[in-house]
Amino acid sequence: MSAAGAKAGDDGRLRCPWALSAPDYVGYHDDEWGRPVTSDAAMFERLTLEGFQSGLSWLIILRKRPGFRAAFADFDVATVASYDEDDVDRLLADAGIVRNRAKIEATIANARAAADLDGGLLAHVQGYAPATPQPAPRTLDDVRGQSPESVALAKDLRRRGFRFVGPTTLYALMQATGMVDDHLADCWCRGSASISVP
Repeated sequence: MSAAGAKAGDDGRLRCPWALSAPDYVGYHDDEWGRPVTSDAAMFERLTLEGFQSGLSWLIILRKRPGFRAAFADFDVATVASYDEDDVDRLLADAGIVRNRAKIEATIANARAAADLDGGLLAHVQGYAPATPQPAPRTLDDVRGQSPESVALAKDLRRRGFRFVGPTTLYALMQATGMVDDHLADCWCRGSASISVP
């Protein structure tokens, strides 16, 4: 499957093949993945979910997304930054999310670090968008796992106190938020990055 190009879904549209591996992926791929976000809360949500996904299936994260939104106050940076040890204990008991202490504590630390950014998280992360786009990948083998920009962003965010922000995680964030367009060349969503997601 890794060498696969775009594949036709049940509706006949060509999609990145990972989007066809489970029904939950189709809507995420078609409506969200690769499209810019427009708020600090949306960027913080994507950053948090990418961090929680580390070592797990993205499908688990997608299916628990409503639980994450409830647990982390719709990813309001200021609210999550105010969480304390009682909140950590509450979240560790919340079956609606992935109950991992290190990742929960990292989310709170990341909210505090994000609150200290001049101009906000969205603008800061988008400041690392590549200056020139890469050629459209034809197969999954053509899709990178990280980039010079994601390496630089990881170094910058770690210096500022962010956690679970390695270059691979941050490249996935760049893909998810339209900073890079890694829809395959024949995917019907290729070029959809101009459509924003709140």
